[in-house]
Amino acid sequence: MGSRRRRHHHGRWVVPAVAPAAAAFAAAGLLFVVVAFHCFLSPPLGDGGKGGGARVVRRPNPPFLSGGSRLGEELWESKAAGNFFGCSNATKQFADAEGVTKSDRYLMIATSGGLNQQRTGIIDAVVAARILNATLVIPKLDEESFWKDASDFADIFDVDSFISSLSNDVKVIQQLPDRNGKTPSPYKMRIPRKCTPKCYENRVLPALLKKHVVQLTKFDYRVSNRLETDLQKLRCRVNYHALQFTDPILRMGELLVQRMRAKSGRFIALHLRFEPDMLSFSGCYYGGGDIERRELGEIRKRWKTLHASNPDRERRRGKCPLTPEEVGLMLRALGFGKDVHLYVASGDVYGGEETLAPLKALFPNFHSKETLASKEELAPFLQYSSRMAALDFIVCARSNVFVTNNNGNMARMLAGRRRYFGHRRTIRPNAKKLYSLFLNRTSMSWDTFASKLQTFQKGFMGEPNEIKPGRGEFHEYPMDCICAKSKGKTGQSRPRQIKRAGEAVENHSGDGDLDWRDLDYGEHTPLGRDSSNESESDDIRVGGSDIPELEDMMSD
Repeated sequence: MGSRRRRHHHGRWVVPAVAPAAAAFAAAGLLFVVVAFHCFLSPPLGDGGKGGGARVVRRPNPPFLSGGSRLGEELWESKAAGNFFGCSNATKQFADAEGVTKSDRYLMIATSGGLNQQRTGIIDAVVAARILNATLVIPKLDEESFWKDASDFADIFDVDSFISSLSNDVKVIQQLPDRNGKTPSPYKMRIPRKCTPKCYENRVLPALLKKHVVQLTKFDYRVSNRLETDLQKLRCRVNYHALQFTDPILRMGELLVQRMRAKSGRFIALHLRFEPDMLSFSGCYYGGGDIERRELGEIRKRWKTLHASNPDRERRRGKCPLTPEEVGLMLRALGFGKDVHLYVASGDVYGGEETLAPLKALFPNFHSKETLASKEELAPFLQYSSRMAALDFIVCARSNVFVTNNNGNMARMLAGRRRYFGHRRTIRPNAKKLYSLFLNRTSMSWDTFASKLQTFQKGFMGEPNEIKPGRGEFHEYPMDCICAKSKGKTGQSRPRQIKRAGEAVENHSGDGDLDWRDLDYGEHTPLGRDSSNESESDDIRVGGSDIPELEDMMSD
């Protein structure tokens, strides 16, 4: 009953029809108005009462979501997008793999984390092999996650395409060759995150020269963000060309895209990122009272060294994901109408349907892979979190507009891919500025709210010039691989490399402060120190606490 009352009180500001001749109904209507007015004045992130209540407190929406957008049709596509294109071909100075690969050096990689964290590891494994002039053995995927996903490389990625596409850059083989009738055992070691080429030469090369076969474990973000242009372009050739999903994944992903297109010519894909694990790790609070504190607190115990959180401070700093309702209001305020079709990529949302209800009310055309495909069609993928994440990845990559409620691995990978393939619109909330706006939204008209939100979102709409060249995490901003079109004397367009304003910043938080945005959606891996005796186990700081290994957390 308490739950139903809360949902009734925090309704959509719609007054029910009242029979004029029925006094009882009139009294009930008056009571409803009084209660609604009370809700209108209530704080946005209330405590929910000591006795608990709904998991995520909702606020009444304005009665009319009207008002246009300053962007108009540019909501869907930037006018400047056509001026840029992906360019990752090797320069003449980049020697062919055949001329630089040493026959007695073999590099093996054990990736870590969720699908997109592992994808990062695979990309950087190719770069590491090139730095070491070694032959790369097809990387081993992480099968020790909470979900126990037993998928290997060939279950997710096209092995033949991977090997052939990189034949001029790095020699890649499927397995180690036998030596004297036996498969050699690799020398296992771990290196620090963001290891530079000089770091590889100093730490890995001596072992490779002595042992000939080296396996780098827990391999994610183990190559520096700062690399020369040719190595950065190699990263792009791996990520955007060599690393292709298998045919079954591609076919199912394409089928989902086709079904979205059949419903609407264009659509938005939303990476919601509102799973219980994410919220508990972030330490954010959403007004659900004791129920929320108890439920998320239990999950938070997984990270035993996390310090007590300060939810208000985290939200002020823009460290908390928006609620589904806030995401919906942001999109409506930007100018997207109620008729827009929304594809939502997400794990199990905290609070379930009750939490999703306001978003669905704002965008009734609400879809996911589970609603677009039958259980029979999804059966080959359902038991494998990485394959299910791959389907979401394909739909999000192909959407007209991609909206990310975080800056995690999947979001960064998709943002970079969408920039490389034509600067497709990618929107991320300016959470720091939007915090105060959502806090006070019921004290202003809808038009004022929308106008302020559109102003705050400038610089967060995926425009080509939003970030200075050379800045940002490379997989999100692959500026070395994006060229601008410039017209010559004949008027014909010709490619022009974007000038680098300096080296890319090492801003991935692998060795610095981590927060919930570094966790991969789809992976729920309990923390724990690896039992191996490998060296270089780089502990890292997370929100003021010592947390061993990003790869031991759930990711994507």
